[in-house]
Formats: sequence, structure tokens, C-alpha cells
Amino acid sequence: MKVLVTGFDPFGGDKVNPAYEAVKKMPAEIAGAEIIKLEVPTVFGKSSQVVREAIKEHQPEIVICVGQAGGRSAVSFERVAINLAEARIPDNEGNQPFDTALEEDGPAAYFTTLPIKAMTKNVHDHGLPAYISYTAGTFVCNDIMYRLLHVLHTEFPTIRGGFIHVPFSPDQVIERPVGTASMSLADIADSLTYAVEAAIENEQDISGNAGTTH
Repeated sequence: MKVLVTGFDPFGGDKVNPAYEAVKKMPAEIAGAEIIKLEVPTVFGKSSQVVREAIKEHQPEIVICVGQAGGRSAVSFERVAINLAEARIPDNEGNQPFDTALEEDGPAAYFTTLPIKAMTKNVHDHGLPAYISYTAGTFVCNDIMYRLLHVLHTEFPTIRGGFIHVPFSPDQVIERPVGTASMSLADIADSLTYAVEAAIENEQDISGNAGTTH
């Protein structure tokens, strides 16, 4: 089995992106599966095209894209991506779309095909925080998740895929407001590793209520 795990390059003025920095720290093999690591550009459309080419090259069974969610305090597993680009800041090539559909012929939303409840539980079982999120935002993270799920649905229906958000790393919050949440790269990498392990071992998700009130 092969698992493709991607992480974004730095954006928004930061010198690092904990997404790919943590991905690089993951083992080369998890639960018997080969882990293929790939850095992708924080650019609308281009990031998903890089992923599509990697899928064609490596033929993985699972694809997991990872991105930074500054301000969140733990790794979060995204359940849904929406067919909308609404960029508060420009991407790394200066694109700043708004009120724009990502795929004109696509549905309003796609749900992850990863067992995110099982992934959350496995992270918890190893003593680390994690939760399920119901918004991937409207920036490039949502873009890559939506387009990934669209291409899996239309071209690679046997491949499972989804998206994980990770917090700032500690060095990123030194000059941010006091109290801004962060997580060590080691803990982020461990969380991703346990999440991938659960994705490999659970083709179907476990049962349980992971709803939120806001």
C-alpha cells in the first residue's frame, strides 16, 4: 500500500509552514504502507494539479493533504470542502479570488472519504489532542481538499482522500499576540502518523457522535 501525504510551502509572510515541516518528520513506512511525501505550492489550482500528477505517478491507495490553520490548538480532521474560493489574502502567486466556484460543474460540497473518527480516536489514544472540523475555510486548503475529492470522484474512485489542518509551530507565534496557540513539530508529526495509521487500518469509519454546537 502507498499513502501520499502532502504539505504546503510557507505563505502569508511566514518563513516556515508546519504542515510540510511535520510531514517531513513522519516515518517512511506506517503500518506496512509506504509514505510518499510531497511539498505543494500555496497557489489556487496549481497545488491540486501537483497532487493529481503525483497520484498518476505513484498510484496511492490513500491521499492526505495537510495545511496550516493558524490559531487552532490541535490537529483537526476536515469533514467537508465547499465549492468556493474566497481569499482574504493573496496566495503565493498573488491570486485573490472571491465569489468563485472551484469547479463549475462540481457539487456544492464534498465530504472526506477518510475514516476521520477512527483517526481522531487513534491520536487521542496516544495522548495527543485532535478533533473533527466542519470548515476547511475558503483559502487554498479548502481549494486543494475540494479539488482532490473532485478528481478522486471523477478519475480515481478507488482512492480515499481528505485533508488535515495543523496548528502553528512555536517559532511562528513568538511575534504574534500572547496566547496564540501552537504545537511542536514533533507532536504534529506524531499526530499525523497516528492519523495515517488509523486511515490504513480502517477502511470504514467507526461510529460515534463528533458534532459541534458552533
